[in-house]
This record gives sequence, structure tokens and C-alpha cells, in this order.
Amino acid sequence: MYKTIKISAGEGGWGGPLTITPTEKCHTVLSVTGGGIHPVATKIAELTGGEAVDGWKTTIPDDEIMVAVVDCGGTVRCGVYPKKGINTVNLMPVGKAGPLANFITEDNYVSAVREKNIEAIDDDLLTENIQ
Repeated sequence: MYKTIKISAGEGGWGGPLTITPTEKCHTVLSVTGGGIHPVATKIAELTGGEAVDGWKTTIPDDEIMVAVVDCGGTVRCGVYPKKGINTVNLMPVGKAGPLANFITEDNYVSAVREKNIEAIDDDLLTENIQ
């Protein structure tokens, strides 16, 4: 069963918070950081019931990516996924930057994220707030 999470900006970060709810089709956490699957991507997958994959070794269709975890200092990678409509978590404390900055918004991007900035949301409370 999939669960909803909230990801907030870390110290010195920008954007969000992002509320992420996986679906049967869209439940992949794409880790596009150096050195395998980052612990932030692992925690997102664990809390949501999704699957974390190493984006340097595996290709995933865009419509199956729930969130991309990047470690971009402000060049292209931080804007590639927002441009594609994919929620983006940057480990670096970077705001709207790089040549694709116009695609980065508070609704699709959050930065300086650490494991402590990711929390499960009670789905019953989420439903009550929507009604």
C-alpha cells in the first residue's frame, strides 16, 4: 500500500514543501546522485512504498518517476526534471538556478533536503483536509 509524504526544504534550502503520493504506475524514486542510491531516495521509497533506483544505471520512463533526487549545484540537472513535470529533490541548497531556472517552482522543487526533512503524512488527515 502506498503512503503520502511531505518533503520540506532543509537548512538554507528553497522550495516546497512537496506532498508526494505514489500511484500504481508512478512510484519510482530516481536517484541521480553520484555513487548509487542516496539515503534520501531510500527514505522516500521506504515511507511511500515506492521503489528507489539508481538513475545512472537504470532508465525509467518519465511518467513512472514519482520524484527525482539530484545533487546539483545549480547547473542543468536541477532543472531537467522540473522541465519534464517531475517533482525534484535537490540535496544541495540551490534555488532557481541554471539555464532551466524558469521551470523550477516551489510546487515542483525543494532543496537542501536531508532525511530529517521527509515525513509521513496520515492519509486520513490528508483526506479530511481535501474535503
